[in-house]
Amino acid sequence: MAVIELKNIEYTYSSGTTALRNISLSIEKGQRVALMGSNGSGKSSLCLLLAGVIKPDQGEYLVYGKAFRYCRKHRVELCKRIGYVFQDPDVQVVSSHVQEDVAFGLRNIGISEGEVEKRVDHYLELAGIGDLKSKAVHTLSYGQKKQVALAGVLAMEPEVIMLDEPFAWLDYRQSQRLLKILGQLSDSGKTVIVSTHDTQFASEWAGRALIMQEGSLRVNGSANEVFANPELLEEMNVAPVINPCSVYT
Repeated sequence: MAVIELKNIEYTYSSGTTALRNISLSIEKGQRVALMGSNGSGKSSLCLLLAGVIKPDQGEYLVYGKAFRYCRKHRVELCKRIGYVFQDPDVQVVSSHVQEDVAFGLRNIGISEGEVEKRVDHYLELAGIGDLKSKAVHTLSYGQKKQVALAGVLAMEPEVIMLDEPFAWLDYRQSQRLLKILGQLSDSGKTVIVSTHDTQFASEWAGRALIMQEGSLRVNGSANEVFANPELLEEMNVAPVINPCSVYT
């Protein structure tokens, strides 16, 4: 059974701009998925839909074979199963201190305080920011805020993790730690979806490639095949793979 399935999804913003056109998609457990496309192609809209943030105008969104109904009960259940790390941490980090922010989602779904403390400590260390636990969020760099947002999502221990441009604002060490985390997530059977413009990373990390164009899912296939086709990438306005050496795996 698919972890996520979309059937004929359509979504139009209040401005009248069509963001998603007839999207049908099935994602299996444990897949490494790279979501690509030029700016305005619909990548972020698709991520927001998968995270339950926006509701389609038509079509069906299924999680483990069950239709998602957009009620509070289903949204809480979705938060336990699907985690989303936004590109901009300022729209995700909501508390004034690091420890409180990582604990925020856990407390919202009724996790016991002892378990909250345990997870906060564990995932701050995993993200490499255990020393920032008592820091005020406003004192952090953008890269550090992204690590806080990541720790908060991982602390929920979702089965599916989506990340929108996860390497933006990260320095070399932060990026290397994130790569290690992505590998650990995959090794543990998690499904990982990364929206990115980084073709080099996508070609070496992903098993499956999705490419959006003008709100439509135009490419859905094996990453090896997709990234070995420079003509297709050119047509989709996606940068070609330049360096064949593996630096991301």
